[in-house]
Amino acid sequence: MRLTEEERAMEAGAMGPLLQWAVRHQVEVGTFFDALDLVPVQSAHIMADPESLGEAGASFLEGIEGKVRVPTITDPRGVDLSKADQLGHTAAMQGLERRMIAALERLGVLMTNTCINYQTVMPATRGEHLAMGDTGVAIYCNSVFGARTNFEGGPSALAAGLTGRTPRYGYHLDSGRRGTLRVAVEVQPKDLAEWGALGGLVGRLARNYWAVPVVEGLEGTPGSDALKHFGAAAASFGSVALFHMPGITPECSGAAQMFDGAMPQAHRIGADALSDLFKSYGEDGEKLDVVVFSAPQLSLFELSEVAGLLDGKRVHEGTALLVATSPENKSAADRMGLTGRIESAGGTVLDGVCFYQSYARELAEANGWKRLMTNSAKLVNIIGGYGYLPTLGTAEACVASAVAGKVVR
Repeated sequence: MRLTEEERAMEAGAMGPLLQWAVRHQVEVGTFFDALDLVPVQSAHIMADPESLGEAGASFLEGIEGKVRVPTITDPRGVDLSKADQLGHTAAMQGLERRMIAALERLGVLMTNTCINYQTVMPATRGEHLAMGDTGVAIYCNSVFGARTNFEGGPSALAAGLTGRTPRYGYHLDSGRRGTLRVAVEVQPKDLAEWGALGGLVGRLARNYWAVPVVEGLEGTPGSDALKHFGAAAASFGSVALFHMPGITPECSGAAQMFDGAMPQAHRIGADALSDLFKSYGEDGEKLDVVVFSAPQLSLFELSEVAGLLDGKRVHEGTALLVATSPENKSAADRMGLTGRIESAGGTVLDGVCFYQSYARELAEANGWKRLMTNSAKLVNIIGGYGYLPTLGTAEACVASAVAGKVVR
């Protein structure tokens, strides 16, 4: 790889052992992916929840000395310390969380604790190079903003924060952003759950990190939350990091321009496919243990919707209802009374966490949870791996089910 004079100094250890480790890691990653050089990034985003990093990850972070060189932010945490005892997080889990927070703060990392930084912290700009460590963040920044990032693993995102660079390959290159898969949508999603389901179906067609779907046939312009659920599900079901929508996403004024050579034949997604995906998750009438609004975290508009659906109702005593959002949105929801409305109905609003990163298996064992319902297609795709039986429904159906104590769709 071609390195600048400063990067060669880092690699030689002239700027200290931490930067030497960071740039050597990046050179190794870049060499694997045939990157010719490193590209400066405006910011980095680290997935560093304690459940995935564990004792080894905490000890690693505690053992390094230095500061990040570009604004570096965090994905959701593993424990909302203000609700930990209520949910069943042990003292050991809480202690590891505090250690991770302290270590990251010492490095100068901004503890944003969110997977929706594009809605709450700072939106990316077209052509901006980033190092994003959450799949939902990366696909949104790439697709909706036209920024440029790969999915960065934990050490790679940390290295990017420390060096201010990342290997230039994949979605940092013009060639990596061309369409490879044509999808014709013959059904118009009506709510966020359906947008997520559509994203899941597109992801199933792609099943490849390097696949770039071009999605045609959508009427009107979807909002930020719709694209958020679509992208998060496409990334979850198919490892997709970039999609194009003609006339909607910034790099795509028309489908034909996105393909090299003749346009491929379109894969069609109709109403039956969308309906079948919903039917594949859960049965009506089943006892319901927990309803989760999470993955991705909720916007203020989504929080307002949940609060409105709960007004005048009460969550069933045998069912828990959890709502996860970012620290900024939690503060605003407190101020606006949304938190109070949700919690007075028996729900719990969680600050700066995401459910499946919050020791979900251990919480199931501690609380006796098995059947889980959510409006997040991303979450139903993931949560079965933690021992849950997932059900996908609209926000309205999720609240109705929480109140009834059983699945209602």
